[in-house]
Amino acid sequence: MAAHGANQTHKGYPVTVKYTQLFINGEFVDAISGKTFETYDPRTGDVIARVAEAGKEDVDLAVKAARNAFDNGPWPRMSGYERGRIMSKYADLVEQNMEELAALETLNNGKPVAIARLVDLPTCSKVLRYYSGAADKIHGQTLKMAGPYQGYTLHEPIGVVGLIVPWNFPLVMFFNKISPALASGCTLVLKTAEQTPLTALYCANLAREAGIPPGVLNVLSGFGDPAGAAISHHMDIDKVSFTGSTETGRKIMEAAAKSNLKRVTLELGGKSPLIIMNDADVEEAVNLAHQAIYFNMGQACIAASRIYVQEGIYDEFVKKVVERAKKQVIGDPFTDGVHQGPQINKTQFDRILQYIEYGKQEGATLLTGGNRIGDKGFYIEPTIFSHVKEDMKIGKEEIFGPVMSIFTFKSIEEAIELGNKTTYGLAGGIVTKNIDVANRLSRSIRAGIVWINCYAVFDGDAPFGGYKMSGIGRENGLYDLSNYLQVKCVITPLHHSPWL
Repeated sequence: MAAHGANQTHKGYPVTVKYTQLFINGEFVDAISGKTFETYDPRTGDVIARVAEAGKEDVDLAVKAARNAFDNGPWPRMSGYERGRIMSKYADLVEQNMEELAALETLNNGKPVAIARLVDLPTCSKVLRYYSGAADKIHGQTLKMAGPYQGYTLHEPIGVVGLIVPWNFPLVMFFNKISPALASGCTLVLKTAEQTPLTALYCANLAREAGIPPGVLNVLSGFGDPAGAAISHHMDIDKVSFTGSTETGRKIMEAAAKSNLKRVTLELGGKSPLIIMNDADVEEAVNLAHQAIYFNMGQACIAASRIYVQEGIYDEFVKKVVERAKKQVIGDPFTDGVHQGPQINKTQFDRILQYIEYGKQEGATLLTGGNRIGDKGFYIEPTIFSHVKEDMKIGKEEIFGPVMSIFTFKSIEEAIELGNKTTYGLAGGIVTKNIDVANRLSRSIRAGIVWINCYAVFDGDAPFGGYKMSGIGRENGLYDLSNYLQVKCVITPLHHSPWL
């Protein structure tokens, strides 16, 4: 298989698929088995390209390269300053190739190209730069010990890291995972989502151009079984970081326990509440609720799929949020002015439509949407249900699509009870003008991140992760560096010191 694909033109937007092989030890190579799989354009369901399919043998090869790079290569032994300079150059290359990366992300994922260009790509370069600046600030402490001893701690890279990323934000998650691991001095084996391998493979080549040594970053396209499972079970991988479903997260924890007790970070599912109080500005609340569920076609772990509206403004809110949904522009994500593109693939498309049917069957009121758009591609109307109960499937299960469920409540105590009535705890939102109410709710909602009068605001410095079945650990910020570091304590005796 050639590393360079054929030029492809989609509705006047030229996109060249350049890299379809595995990236191992600084080179693009075929899978050992020779297997490939098809990756699709969600706008049409058509095949974009065939991509190398990694198996267990390919994982073994990539881990061997990463282990050699860690044990014998320069990356862990460089100063943090040197690693940071290379990572900064990598960020430069991402920015220089922004247009092509945005187009490729849209082609493979379906998100509006304007969003990929204005949100996703700048986020990628920013996170690289954040951790490039942190690379030379990793250090331990000097310990004042009782007795004639001196102690200090070293923060050392954990070793070979397995990274498994999802399909909803392929580029953002690629850089969110690799950046703190690279800054820490680790070497990496990353598996892309099988639905969206193209931009990660492109960025593997940019890493090589930036000067990241062979074996430090290995990128495999393939499926959860066998490639993801092989990473999770591998005895020579020291840590796994996974973003995806709670079901898969459980399997990774089990694999880690049964293998070498590797450290695990999991960012999993969500069923996030947005609580809107009577004193809220209704127009602002409508806009926040709309963006909180329909951003990225509803395919976001933090999506506010449970909207709790206090009864005093419930009727006005429902009327206006339905009007807002009907104005949503759905269509080809390469077209200017489009707000919502297609769902990722037929599997997810069918799953969302099935949940809409569950909502109807279980007695919720369908206010708008609920239908497929067109007969080609995977487009679904923005959908809103009212009279939803917490025990309904659409009220308690993660749909991962453009489906809003609206509930009502009377008191702040009821809002807290209902907001926490979920097995998840990834995110939550509050809309109110009362700072005392905002403080009480934010301290009472059991979620890893809570937004007040805003939603889905992220930053490289802001830790992200969940409570309960939404995961283990935190990513982003300086918190994330600890995921990729071991702490070693060194103690030496002090003789004849006057400063004991």
